[in-house]
Amino acid sequence: MKKLYEKKPVLFAVLFIVLYCAVTIPIRGEYGDGSIQSLLGLLFVAAVIAVVSSLIPLWKRLGAAAKPQHIRGCLYFFPMILLATGNIWDGFKLHYSGADLWFAIGSMALVGFVEEMIFRGFLFRALLKKDGPKVAVIVSAVTFGVGHIVNLLAGMATVENLMMIIFAVAWGFVFTMVYYKSGSLLLCILVHAAVDVLAVFAAETAWGSWLYIGATVVIGAVYSLYLVKRVETPVDMQVRPASGAQES
Repeated sequence: MKKLYEKKPVLFAVLFIVLYCAVTIPIRGEYGDGSIQSLLGLLFVAAVIAVVSSLIPLWKRLGAAAKPQHIRGCLYFFPMILLATGNIWDGFKLHYSGADLWFAIGSMALVGFVEEMIFRGFLFRALLKKDGPKVAVIVSAVTFGVGHIVNLLAGMATVENLMMIIFAVAWGFVFTMVYYKSGSLLLCILVHAAVDVLAVFAAETAWGSWLYIGATVVIGAVYSLYLVKRVETPVDMQVRPASGAQES
C-alpha cells in the first residue's frame, strides 16, 4: 500500500472510495443507519484507514491531528461552525430509540472520520501534488458531493437525493478550503462528524431543509472565496504540482 500511495496516490484514494461505497451502500439499503450492521461496517472501513495510515505513515503528513493554522484569518472558523448546527435549526426529532439511537450516533460520527480521510486527506492531497490547488479543490469538493448519489441505491428519493448532492457539494468546498488554508484535517473531521450526528436529531421539515441547503450554498460560497483571497496557504500545503501549475 505504501508503494501504491507514493506512486499512484489518486488511485490509492479511489480504491478507498470504492471500498467505502462497497461496504456501506448494501448495509444502509438493507438495515439503515441506526443498526449494529451499519456501525460495524463503518468501524471496519475506519479501521482499515487507520491501519494503513499508521503503516505508511500518513497521520502527520495529512495533518490528521494538527492544530489549525491562521485561526484569526479564517474568522475562527465561525461560518463553518454555524453551518454545522443547521440540521437542528427547525427543531429536534428523535428518529431512533434505544440502542438504535446510539448505533446511529456512532455511525454518523464515523462517517465524518472516514469521508474526511478519504476525500480530503487522500484525494485532495493527491490531486494537490499532481494537478495544483484549483483542480484539487474542485475535484475533491465535487466528487464528495456527487458521491452522495449513491444514496439512491440506499433507498433515498430522487428529489431528496438531488438536494443532498447540492448540499454535499457546498460542504465539500467548505471542508476542502478550510483544510487547505488551515492545514488541519482534524478540524474538518470534528465538524463533519457534528453535522452528521446532528442529522440524527433533525426535525427535517421542508422549510428547514431548504433553508439549510440555501444557507450552506450561500455562506459556503462566500466563506470559501474569502479563504481563497484573504488567507495565506500553510507551508505544508504549498506543494508544486508536477505539471508546473502555480499555487494560489
